[in-house]
Amino acid sequence: MVYGEVGVTEPLEETPSAQVGPRIREFRKQRGLTLRSLAARAGLSIGFLSQVERGISSIGLTALGSVASALGHSVADFFDDAPVTDPVVVPMPRHFTLTRGENAAVQYVSGQQTYRMLSERGAGLVLEPMVVHIAPGGRRENAYGHAGEEFAYVISGELLYEVDGVEHRLHPGDSVHLRSSVPHAMYNDTEEVTTVVSVVTPRLF
Repeated sequence: MVYGEVGVTEPLEETPSAQVGPRIREFRKQRGLTLRSLAARAGLSIGFLSQVERGISSIGLTALGSVASALGHSVADFFDDAPVTDPVVVPMPRHFTLTRGENAAVQYVSGQQTYRMLSERGAGLVLEPMVVHIAPGGRRENAYGHAGEEFAYVISGELLYEVDGVEHRLHPGDSVHLRSSVPHAMYNDTEEVTTVVSVVTPRLF
C-alpha cells in the first residue's frame, strides 16, 4: 500500500501485520536506538516492545502511533511495502471533508484487530474515526497511556475495556470516552468478532 497524495483514498486491502515488528526494529536501528530507549520514548514496556519486534505480540494502532512518533516516522510507514518517501501534500479545505459510503477505504490489520479508516485526510482536522473489528483470542496487550483522547462505541459483540487498572465489559450500545494518558487496553475474550466505532486524537495518518 503506497501513500501518495493527501486526500486520496487507497483501495481496500489487508496488510499482513507480520511486517510491523521488523519495520520497528529496522527503523530503531537506523536511528541507533536501543529497545530500552525506544520503549521509554514511546511509553511502552521493554518486554512488550521486544515481543512486538519478534512477532510474538501484536501492537494496536495508537501504541504504534507512539512508536512512530518516537522514531520520526508516520504510522503508514510501518505498513507500506514500498520505500519510505515523503508524501506529496495537496492543498485541502481546513474545515471539511466528505467521504461517501461507496468509496473504497483504507484498511490495516494488526494482530487480532482490523482498522478501517472512515474519513479522508483533512489538513486541519484532528479526529481519527475508524471502524475496528476485533477477532477473539490472541495475546492481550499491556495497558498503556499516550497523548490525546479516545472514544469507543460497541456496534456488535462484547469488549473488555481496561481503564486505569479497572476492567469494564462493554455490550452493543455501550461506549467509553477517556483521556488517552490514562493507561488503557481492550481485549475480546469471547468467541465472536467484536465491532467498534472508535475515534481517537491525534490523527494517526
